[in-house]
Amino acid sequence: MAAEHRATCSCGRLVATCAGDPVRVSVCHCLACQRRTGSVFAVQARWPRERVRIEGESRRWERVGDEGGVATFHFCPVCGATVYWTMDRQPDVVAIAVGALADPSFVAPSVSVYGERKHAWVTLPDDAEQFD
Repeated sequence: MAAEHRATCSCGRLVATCAGDPVRVSVCHCLACQRRTGSVFAVQARWPRERVRIEGESRRWERVGDEGGVATFHFCPVCGATVYWTMDRQPDVVAIAVGALADPSFVAPSVSVYGERKHAWVTLPDDAEQFD
């Protein structure tokens, strides 16, 4: 049986349960993700939509990316924490905020994007594929 991963908002009212391993784990250094997370990068794990179960109410916020795709972020209406998002150009995938998993043993990212906006002190895994 595949492992389950459970992501929750800060107050626990919005939950995403993901079956098995993610198909990709990546870190994004774009300025929009920095602003959205309040951190210097965002880390996401992607699962096929059919392996993700969502429970609880969410509010949505849409953002158009640099290449024109739309990401729809789902956050808790009570505590405001983002738990997951979808991308119009990848409709069969759900991205989960790795921090919402609250699992320090979760797999490291294998992809890094918007590296030109990465803070100089951030160090990535040596084998991470990097895109500027």
